[in-house]
Amino acid sequence: MGNTLINTLQQFTDLPAGLLDSSAENLHQLIPQPALFHLPGKRPDTLFVSVLLHGNEPTGFLALQRLLQKYHRQILPRPVSFFFGNTQAARLNLRRLDGQPDFNRVWPGTALPESPERQITEQIVAAMRQRKLFASIDIHNNTGLNPHYACVNKLDNDFLQLGALFGRLLVHFTHPKGTQSAAFAEFCPAVTLECGRPGQEYGTEHAFELLDSCLHLAEIPSHRIAKQDIDIYHTAAQVTIADDATFSFSEETADLFLNHDLERMNFTDISAGTVLGKTNHGRLPVIAKNEQGEDVTSRFFSNDAQQLILNRPAMPSMLTLDERVIRQDCLCYLMERIEL
Repeated sequence: MGNTLINTLQQFTDLPAGLLDSSAENLHQLIPQPALFHLPGKRPDTLFVSVLLHGNEPTGFLALQRLLQKYHRQILPRPVSFFFGNTQAARLNLRRLDGQPDFNRVWPGTALPESPERQITEQIVAAMRQRKLFASIDIHNNTGLNPHYACVNKLDNDFLQLGALFGRLLVHFTHPKGTQSAAFAEFCPAVTLECGRPGQEYGTEHAFELLDSCLHLAEIPSHRIAKQDIDIYHTAAQVTIADDATFSFSEETADLFLNHDLERMNFTDISAGTVLGKTNHGRLPVIAKNEQGEDVTSRFFSNDAQQLILNRPAMPSMLTLDERVIRQDCLCYLMERIEL
């Protein structure tokens, strides 16, 4: 197979030779196309795991690889189905290749147009709906300074309990549309794990521990989660750079000259009046949209004395100094605490 994506999902019941020793960068040699694997296990319900939806986020692959190494030549405690996403982007350590859609925006519920990637995700969901599922876990990295946290699309108790197995910090979101976890949330408990920056051993170990725990749990805890056991936030807005605006951390003449210490604000309560950067040319260069896709820019930001100012208290996440990622995804998310 070449690099041109076919729109038929490839499914396998055996691991390709070399998978347990491969790097994420070389994985495309073994799995050149998105592929779904099914391995049998002792329990009746299946754990679903997706990795490398973004090619520059290898921690999920490394954690899954560690899990497969542990149970090599053994019957797994429960069946595992796992999906390898954008291995071609992983080859170059990029979130996605130019011309590709984001592999975590093309799942059922997406607003993106028809594409081979979208057809593949529809086939995955159809295949997994035929199985009794224990849970779905999608594993990611951040590019900025962020703690580890789990994201949920529903506030149901089994979703919260599953997220709390990873840690006490949870984020609830329903936007952007077309994410893997949102698609699977329609028929099983689903979480997205955010495991810090790539290349950190603790991220791999933390994700591996949760996967291994999910193989052994008889069921997700059913007792009501105690509010003191979790800190949960809701995404109030996704902030992007306007398509026709320039931005930079180094060029002071850009439409938006961002502060160099921006990513240190992640998961910190910041007050109204906080300055995020210098603005030029008398315009608001950012766009904030709420979970319904409505423009709420003026609620959160103002352009005052050539400064981009936050209008109301919020907690940002996903702030990064990586300009390519900012343009491909977003500047940040703004969150507010939820009281259960």
